[in-house]
Amino acid sequence: MLKKIAWIVLSIIAAVSIAVVAGIFNPHEKVNALWLITAAGCFYAITYRFYASFLAAKVLALDHDYVTPSHSLKDGVDYHPTNRWVLFGHHFAAIAGAGPLIGPMLAAQFGYLPGFLWILIGAALGGAVHDMVILAASVRRGGKSLARIARDEIGPIGGLAASFAIIFIIIVALAGLGLAVVNALTHSPWGTFTIAVTIPIALLMGLYLYRIRPGRVGEVSAIGFFLLLAAVIAGRFIPGSFLEPLFDLTKNQLVISMALYGFIASVLPVWMLLCPRDYLSTYMKIGTVLLLTVGVLFIAPVLQMPATTRFISGGGPIIPGKLFPFMFITIACGAISGFHALISSGTTPKMIMSEKDIPVIGFGAMLTEGFVAMMALIAATVLIPGDYFAINTKLSFDALAALGFPVSRIGELSALVGTDVAGRPGGAVSLAVGMASILTGIPGMRGLMAYWYNFALMFEALFILTTVDTGTRVARFLLQELGSRVYRPLGQQRWMPGIILTSLLVVAAWAYLIHSGNISTIWPMFGVSNQLLAAIAFGVGTTVIIRSGKARYAWTTFIPMVFMFLTTFTASWDLVASFRAKASLAATTAEEITYKVDAALVFLMAVLAVIVLADMVYTWLLYFAESRRLPSDQAT
Repeated sequence: MLKKIAWIVLSIIAAVSIAVVAGIFNPHEKVNALWLITAAGCFYAITYRFYASFLAAKVLALDHDYVTPSHSLKDGVDYHPTNRWVLFGHHFAAIAGAGPLIGPMLAAQFGYLPGFLWILIGAALGGAVHDMVILAASVRRGGKSLARIARDEIGPIGGLAASFAIIFIIIVALAGLGLAVVNALTHSPWGTFTIAVTIPIALLMGLYLYRIRPGRVGEVSAIGFFLLLAAVIAGRFIPGSFLEPLFDLTKNQLVISMALYGFIASVLPVWMLLCPRDYLSTYMKIGTVLLLTVGVLFIAPVLQMPATTRFISGGGPIIPGKLFPFMFITIACGAISGFHALISSGTTPKMIMSEKDIPVIGFGAMLTEGFVAMMALIAATVLIPGDYFAINTKLSFDALAALGFPVSRIGELSALVGTDVAGRPGGAVSLAVGMASILTGIPGMRGLMAYWYNFALMFEALFILTTVDTGTRVARFLLQELGSRVYRPLGQQRWMPGIILTSLLVVAAWAYLIHSGNISTIWPMFGVSNQLLAAIAFGVGTTVIIRSGKARYAWTTFIPMVFMFLTTFTASWDLVASFRAKASLAATTAEEITYKVDAALVFLMAVLAVIVLADMVYTWLLYFAESRRLPSDQAT
């Protein structure tokens, strides 16, 4: 009885909090950031308790006694039983890339309310369902990739189209995420040192956990935590020391270093580097987010950005397009992200020990990421709007004032962090300024604005890099599966020449895109292609549910699938038109060709998605037609 009362009280608090943020109560007053945290915390707790349980029991029928691939196919390289919380750390680190940080920061130009509602509802009723369903489907199919599941469940045509679409999407995604890391770490010796040191720390943790003291998760966690803390503190003293030249890297040097790390992480056994490093990174990620939450609780900041701005109809200085569809592709990983399906059908299903861990890892990690996105939205919207736009655009202060957003404290903020932050688009700098502003509000932290600013930049790079290493390994899996159609030995997961060759091809592809591209060409394609993949994954999940005889529950994935296809097809149309318009106005032939190629690639992605959708619909209709011809006791 007490539990029921507690959940009823929590539901009431969630409803009141959402109503306050939405302006139903006191519509003319500014909203305190505490209401956003309360709404997200309560709503996510309720959906995890009830909706995740519903999916586990009714839709997926998870079986605690089912022998997972980590046991049945154990090879010590890719398939390896892993402790639930260690795997949660790996999975969360892998899915939580740039999206939950940069997306909300950029989408704040529309106001705080659209992003708040999308992160709140999208993560709980869309993204978490997406991740959990695909994870369960892959576990039940021997850890197969999304492309292989699509081919088996939908058919050869849709499966082949999905394979090509997924390979393209993941390469573009890795390039976009990698570019964000390069931009954050270029000539940043403190951040580069700290992130570099996490590699030997992770190797030590892997050897300790699986060779020196097997299963001692508590011990290795304590060791990793203190070593990571020491690395962060030591990094502060690298600038100006004799070690600075080793870590003060240029863009090209960082690209080469990242490519080398991505290759090594893709080839080594998961227990040795990838999993412990992601687990280690999760300490910093979740710890920093909790620290931000403490900062918000102490200073209780008021959101300065209005609920909605004039840019919801388009013409924004950061995102030129309208609220629909562009906000829904800008905020991806914090709400719904197709990239998560690659992790949920890549490394994670090969390491999960029991199906009872699927809700915690699949559903729980997504809700955690949603909370991270909410904190990023708060960091963006506590800034004075004029200062927010001054950081994220190249517009003059007079031009911003003419738009109705006068600049207020940009000079003061620049002085506090020790660098000029005006005209630094991309979201990373404004996020660091917002985070530093909140963290310095904690008692004893005042006067450390420059420290927290640099820490936040390093935190962002670490957040993203853990997605790049896992994504490279997942892309290697996909390329091996696809290549096995041409040369069968490539499909053997233990064949080292195939592992090395496919890893090199993947790394070379995304490293080349980072070297030759920029954020204006890569990021829009990443946004559209990533959400097209989410739509495809929802469709595959719907097919799996229908073919398992649970068509009455297919709405759980079908409804978000329809929304994502409508959103991304609209965005694809607008983006192709935008690239073509830019090509016609290009100053050089090379620039014109670049925009035309970008337009062609986005169009190709949309065509592949249409083929997959058509094949899925055909599969559903065929299934229902056959079901009607069978006796009722055989229909399922």
